[in-house]
Amino acid sequence: MRQPASGLPRPFWWLWTSILISRLGSFVAPFLVLYLTAERGYTASFAGLVAALFGAGGAVASVVGGMLADRVGRRTTLLVAQVAAAGLTAALGFADRPLLIAVLACTAGAASTASRPVMQTIMADVVPPAERVRAFSLYYWAVNVGFGFAAASAGFISSYGYRWLFLIEAAATLLSTLLIAVRLPETMTDPAETDGEGGHEKSAGFRTVLRDRPFLAAVGLSFLLIMVFQQAAAGLPVAMDRDGLTAAQYGLVISLNGILIVALQLPLGRRLEGSNPGRLLVLAALLCGGGFGLNALAGGVAVYAIAVLVWTLGEIVHSPLNMGLIARFSPNTARGRYQGIHASSWAIAAMAAPLCAGIVIDRFGPDTLWAACTVLGVSAAVGYWALLLRKPDRHRHTPHPTNATVRPRRHPPRSTPPHNPPTPRTTSPEE
Repeated sequence: MRQPASGLPRPFWWLWTSILISRLGSFVAPFLVLYLTAERGYTASFAGLVAALFGAGGAVASVVGGMLADRVGRRTTLLVAQVAAAGLTAALGFADRPLLIAVLACTAGAASTASRPVMQTIMADVVPPAERVRAFSLYYWAVNVGFGFAAASAGFISSYGYRWLFLIEAAATLLSTLLIAVRLPETMTDPAETDGEGGHEKSAGFRTVLRDRPFLAAVGLSFLLIMVFQQAAAGLPVAMDRDGLTAAQYGLVISLNGILIVALQLPLGRRLEGSNPGRLLVLAALLCGGGFGLNALAGGVAVYAIAVLVWTLGEIVHSPLNMGLIARFSPNTARGRYQGIHASSWAIAAMAAPLCAGIVIDRFGPDTLWAACTVLGVSAAVGYWALLLRKPDRHRHTPHPTNATVRPRRHPPRSTPPHNPPTPRTTSPEE
């Protein structure tokens, strides 16, 4: 456990600790629908609408948060988003009117999601490129550990009243914010120090991002796999129910995902460093598509569990490498915008995946959904091969370096006067 954690800069660890604290108290999003239906007595359709609004606010806020991280600063944007998320989450627990609940859910989702691209931007700022895969593996590990703890303890806490879920999440968010305010420095590079290139990118705004076709291709490929991963919560429980399996059996099967991530993310993340990301992303996409495709052969718990094992391995490989790839494509002074666009694709996929799963299962059955997941996984694998492996000597795009790019000289170097030619000299082996 010490090996994956060694050598990373101190600001990363303060941010990582704050993320773990906030995730340990992330109760509201997974229990929002249950709270509205079981505790407040609202219909399932209204609860679904509120959950969709929670995600829709996040899709928009991811882009806005990334933009503000580039303009205002990473630290300031993160602090404002975290404080707003804490206040809005607490207020949502006391809302008693349908319209107010809907509005607060949308704004709370926006505030809580706005911080995610900023956090990934800060990680890319402070962690050297050679160590980013390991850093993102640690980040993904903390997210899953925190989510698993929150999901396991929320049922116990809710027995004392669902309102405590909102208050404890708000308190955890404020504690995380306090740690950031005290320990985390500003990591945004001053555009004046980037020899003009950063100022040019900053003034271009989102046009810089939307013209970066390789980056958009990477986001699109990631979106395909996120749509597939989301079927673990959208299509899988419905399919298992149709096979006559119980909710407890679904919980047992899906818990393997979290157990494997906690057990394997750190050691595998260490070994992913220095590997060819293109080949591993192709492999991860195939494991993802093939794992969900195995569900078509399932009729009992054993095959569903094997399928979870296969696609979880793909998730463990894909997540840190994909985040590292997005960071490679992101120029230093527009990194927040790039991360914001990428984060918004996650939010959109989280909204679209359940809708697509319901339509496909109702009209064509679960097997068609699993076949579609396989097609998406194979398509993503082909896309990663074309983007990162095909004709590497004629690569279409050089990812932006970690530090600011030095622009070519605007004026040619001073030439030697014709009447005084340089004297030839012999270069040393070192030169």
